[in-house]
Amino acid sequence: MTSDFSNPLLDAACKGFPLTAQPCRASEISARGWNLFAGDLPLPLAVLRRSALEHNLAWMQDFSQRKNVLLAPHGKTTMSPELFAQQLAQGAWGLTFATAYQASVGVAAGARRIIIANQVVCDADLDALDALLARHADLRLWFLVDSRAQLALIADWAQRRASQRVFDVLLEMGVPGQRTGCRSLEQAVDLAQAVAASTVARLGGIECYEGGVARCDSEHDAREVTALVRRVVEAAQACDAQGLWAKGEEPVLLTAGGSAVFDLVVPLLQTQNLSRPVHGVLRSGCYITHDHGNYQRFLKLVEQREGLDASLRPALSVWAMVQSVPEPGLALLTCGRRDISYDLEMPVPVGLARRGERLAQPAPHGWSISALNDQHAYLRFDGQSPPQAWPRVGDLVELGISHPCTTFDKWRWMPVIEDDGAVSGAIHTRF
Repeated sequence: MTSDFSNPLLDAACKGFPLTAQPCRASEISARGWNLFAGDLPLPLAVLRRSALEHNLAWMQDFSQRKNVLLAPHGKTTMSPELFAQQLAQGAWGLTFATAYQASVGVAAGARRIIIANQVVCDADLDALDALLARHADLRLWFLVDSRAQLALIADWAQRRASQRVFDVLLEMGVPGQRTGCRSLEQAVDLAQAVAASTVARLGGIECYEGGVARCDSEHDAREVTALVRRVVEAAQACDAQGLWAKGEEPVLLTAGGSAVFDLVVPLLQTQNLSRPVHGVLRSGCYITHDHGNYQRFLKLVEQREGLDASLRPALSVWAMVQSVPEPGLALLTCGRRDISYDLEMPVPVGLARRGERLAQPAPHGWSISALNDQHAYLRFDGQSPPQAWPRVGDLVELGISHPCTTFDKWRWMPVIEDDGAVSGAIHTRF
């Protein structure tokens, strides 16, 4: 794949692109007339269903607007410039990332408000952020702080670089035993005071990540997330009372949001009783493709809590071919750990297209994936069922995933398909 940020040249160097096909720009791929079910593309292949993508983009933007919060989707999920552009075009306030490199991709995709939902501690990363901010006068960028030690590293960097840069930061509130973040109100206020007195940072707001306490149990999740929300609000009110925010009249940012219980942090993100306006920013990322496992279970609870009949739809899946049926009850698929997520749970068979058929049907009840090798998936089925119900060599099987992030990073490009399998577009990734 030749590098062209807005319209890359796809070629046989990309897994999933036909070895015998001439290279083409991503924008030209629909003209090829390829269809997933016609054998035009090699398998396995990760694909994005256009109808579900468009639904999810609109649904989450509408949810945010109804809740009166801003949306800064987490870009680490897809690392796709095309999908970033769609999120921004749909109305996203900005984008979220985890690293300076990821942020640079977001800037190139057109984002001008970026939250790095992570601590920045490396000289090279501070150099990179300084360069991005110098290069783009209209760029606003915030990253997280959670200790005086980190603040001291930034000050040391500035001294050694003879830099006058003042970084915008968000104070992170954490959870004991969980990930990063201040563990107590006292620690948070002490750090906020240090930031306010610093010459290298200015405090723009408070951040938290609630996903670590979620257990897919509404009673538990509501209790634990609410407790975290209260701690964030207490910290914001304490900072406000002491006048520790950055000088000026800019709104204070209060931001949270993984992709599992994002509805439960809305009270934090809505206007609080502060002396300055508040911008609540939701950072969900996996909503754009959703999944067939972990997030699907969490979203059912969101739907119950919100009184919704439906919400997001799975848009990402990996298609593989049955390559062997060596014994009753076992088939081997051309898909393995190098192709599909397995960090949370095994993929799930969700679709079947018999060889020669141009339409997918739901996978038979009881089919499951029991294991993955590097290049093989073990499909289990009822070996006592009639042979005509068995998977056959040459059949196509659609695998749903649990946790889209670690499927995206296995592919340099993905075709966008219509519901009938026709390839109508493409995206590329920049991991």
